[in-house]
Amino acid sequence: MYFRWAAGSQQPRHLEAGTGLKLLQAASGERHSLLLFSDHRVYSCGDNSWGQLGQRRQQRTKRPELIQALNTLPIDLVSCGKEHSVAVCHKGKVFAWGAGSEGQLGTGEFKEISFMPTKINALNDIKIIQVSCGHYHSLALSEDGHVFSWGSNSQGQLGLGKNFCSQAIPQKVKSLEGIPLAQVAAGGTHSFALSLTGTSFGWGSNRSGQLALSGNTIKEQIYKPHSIGALKNLSVVYISCGYEHTAVLTEDGQVFTFGGNSSGKLQHRSGRSSPQLIKGIDGCVSQIECGSYHTIAYICTTGQVVSLGRGSSHSNNPTHQEAPAENSDITCLLSAEDLVDIEVKDIFAGAHANFVTTRQNTRSISVSRKILPEMIRINQSLVKKWRTADKGKERKDAKREISLIFSSSACLMASFLKKRDTGENNFIDVDLKLARDVFKNLTAEKWISSLITTCLEANLLGGLPYSSPHQEALLIFLLLPECSIMQDPKNWKTLAFEFAKAIHKMNPQLLSCLRKRWASLEVSSLNILVQMLKKTIVSQLCDGVPTMQHVSNIKVLLEVIKKVHKANCQLPETAFIINELSDIFNFNTGEIKILNNNLLSTQPFDIFIFRDFLFIFDLPSKIKFMQHDSSVKLWSEAMASPEMMGFQFFTLKVRRSHLVEDTLRQLRIAEDSDLRKPLTVEFIKEIRPEGGGVSSEFFHCIFEEMTDAKYEMFMYPEDGSSMWFPVNPKFEKRNYFLFGILCGLALHNLKVINLPFPLALYKKLLNQKPSLEDLKELSLPLGKNLQEVLNCEAGDIEELQMYFSIYWDQKDVDLIPNGISVPVNEANKRDYVSKYVDYIFNISIRTIYEEFHRGFYKVCNWDIIRHFQPEELMSAIIGNANCDWKQFENNSKYQNGYDKSHRTILLFWKAFHELTLDEKRKFLLFLTGCDKLHVKGLQNEGIVFRCPEGFSEKDNPRSLTCHRILDLPKYSSMRRMKEALQVAINNNKRFVS
Repeated sequence: MYFRWAAGSQQPRHLEAGTGLKLLQAASGERHSLLLFSDHRVYSCGDNSWGQLGQRRQQRTKRPELIQALNTLPIDLVSCGKEHSVAVCHKGKVFAWGAGSEGQLGTGEFKEISFMPTKINALNDIKIIQVSCGHYHSLALSEDGHVFSWGSNSQGQLGLGKNFCSQAIPQKVKSLEGIPLAQVAAGGTHSFALSLTGTSFGWGSNRSGQLALSGNTIKEQIYKPHSIGALKNLSVVYISCGYEHTAVLTEDGQVFTFGGNSSGKLQHRSGRSSPQLIKGIDGCVSQIECGSYHTIAYICTTGQVVSLGRGSSHSNNPTHQEAPAENSDITCLLSAEDLVDIEVKDIFAGAHANFVTTRQNTRSISVSRKILPEMIRINQSLVKKWRTADKGKERKDAKREISLIFSSSACLMASFLKKRDTGENNFIDVDLKLARDVFKNLTAEKWISSLITTCLEANLLGGLPYSSPHQEALLIFLLLPECSIMQDPKNWKTLAFEFAKAIHKMNPQLLSCLRKRWASLEVSSLNILVQMLKKTIVSQLCDGVPTMQHVSNIKVLLEVIKKVHKANCQLPETAFIINELSDIFNFNTGEIKILNNNLLSTQPFDIFIFRDFLFIFDLPSKIKFMQHDSSVKLWSEAMASPEMMGFQFFTLKVRRSHLVEDTLRQLRIAEDSDLRKPLTVEFIKEIRPEGGGVSSEFFHCIFEEMTDAKYEMFMYPEDGSSMWFPVNPKFEKRNYFLFGILCGLALHNLKVINLPFPLALYKKLLNQKPSLEDLKELSLPLGKNLQEVLNCEAGDIEELQMYFSIYWDQKDVDLIPNGISVPVNEANKRDYVSKYVDYIFNISIRTIYEEFHRGFYKVCNWDIIRHFQPEELMSAIIGNANCDWKQFENNSKYQNGYDKSHRTILLFWKAFHELTLDEKRKFLLFLTGCDKLHVKGLQNEGIVFRCPEGFSEKDNPRSLTCHRILDLPKYSSMRRMKEALQVAINNNKRFVS
């Protein structure tokens, strides 16, 4: 049983479908209708002037007649345009007939009249699951998520772009690629698509506001799908389009309309471009449909079918304007009294006809929404079916389904979508953990794993929606790394690289959205992405002889991992370090190790392509890169000025008794180019500058003197605290510039120094803002006090009687104008603490710090240093206080009669390991001229033991600091060994080079 309202009829006609038949679908054009019954046969009635009935004759028919041409095909879907018709059979093949002058039949011809249904061959290999006809255009949605359009494009309704004219062959709407869609809907000259996440996309004519777009910059024609912001937060679940208006249904059963209102099809009196809520509906709406010139709705809670607005469903004239009538906004077309023991199943609307299908009353309390065919997606039952599919038809079907899904970004995303909670920010719309588990489950089957790999490589990766204007398309870029196949070493150079290449080509707007999603990822998912990129970089580096293509590929990968690194706010910096690089690169020769035909060899390589990506290097490698960069620049300068070739070193000649004075005097007159040369130091009348040991002692001594509290160049907040720049310096600011040069020279020459600054200094050198935690490192009591201020509860802080005025470095200062009169309270306490920290670390020292900063970067290269982390820069300058002494022993070498099992050597290491940490550091000073090991040598520095000729047990050990050589006599007892070590520890200055 079904109901029908025809033009001019005030009451619905109660009709029977026939013995054992039910009406499944109805569709109406301007003057014709199609009826699809439960036997999947199609009947037509109405005008046939353009062949829209699919009958051989041209005459009009009042009663529905079977379309014989479709009689042998089970039909699942029908739709009507103004004067054309479309049907889809059970296999997803599409047939069209009727008017075709605008190409709306999709058959490849602009044929005015086609009386018989014709298959659209362009869609022959594609299974279509939805169709919707506008006046002169058609839309289709395939089971793998592609949208096709054909027909007139006069108003941009095909969504193909401005430069496309009418299309007689279906075309992909490329800007919707990758978006999992729930529905497509065509209006007169406009179109809509609804995604599974509830985003509405509209395109075509907006002349009457039917796209819900408004504003001075919005044009009357939108030629490509546009995300409709006005519908974003409405939770839309269904869209229906009329000639110049649109209606949407929300999840909570409300109806909004927008567009033209020339025939009273909307409730509001005049057309609106912004969605307007239909008021006065007493209940929850579960279905809506737009005819060309009217809108109807089914209120499931009352059982009513109503007309919204003053619709012209009873008018023969589509442009007829009715006078406003009181209380005529909502008209009941079908009431509960009309439905005895039956209930509404579906509603359909056309230009001048409405249809309602019914079923036996189920007494169900669930909302009766229209069920639309859905695109194919993974679910648990499919996974189980695939894994148990034997050879034959089951395996064939499984292969087809897997191929479809893993060749389609939209299908994959649709498989793992999850519902967004109201008000949730930075939401990841796909369930990545579920995806990871499903992928793992599937790829456990070898044949499935192989098929997925083929689909990804041949289809999906090449079609990734990197140029999409819509951020929903980016979800595939979050999903794919979760697939274990992408992590397989065999696929790094193919799948993983193609994935990265797509991100590299991504348009800036989408990339910005992707960065935000990366920042919201769980640690496990972000780490999977990072590890995949790291391994892919290594695979490209080691893949045979480097070619221009290899270098280009590596640059792409580096740019992508840099984007991820920039977005990262969860993983530690160490997660991005590629440890293999320290073994692959030889920074001294500018070569890399490669595996070519299973043979390991070295090849020249432009290491400088990594210049902007040093975050992937560990600290020793960054330092080696810094050295390499400096060496190349020195060589370039020497080549440019051949007369300077002989001056390869920058030499300081200093008196030990006037160490600071002599040093600063020579630094004042040094040329910039000299500062970048390797440094040698000569202590006048003592030792010649033959190696690094002398400069190590020089740096140790000069920083020991200049950072001493008695020297008064720096201030110490408390005894034993870190030091900081003074508010009222006693030295000229020029001296801080020279001190900065000294610090730069130490780093440049890889000499560790005693520089008791807090981490805040290294943050400032890297243009990072120091924090309250840094202040705690500088002055723990002050830092704790300020933390207590922040922790104070409302009302307590006022009792402290604090003001925006502080005492620091023997000076009272207001943090704000007249701060002595501004009390600290609950409202401004954070501002107080922030200004306190800012004053100490920035405002109070601005002048002398800028001089220090300028001096440091007069020697060091900012373009390299900026890639260090503050903690790394700190370690590079002051060395490592904590050393792996066992590793130090293992790195040692033995000469002139010694080996690691020699009795004297065994005695030495037993005595050494019994020393205190302070004693071990003093021994290092004796051995190397410095009491710490530089970070670059933590893994390879040790002692070179020699047994000197002519030395007896009475002699003390001697060090050659330049080469870490220890001349150790053959001591025979532990007592003598310990005595000798104490002599070395307590006489660790003015030693032999």
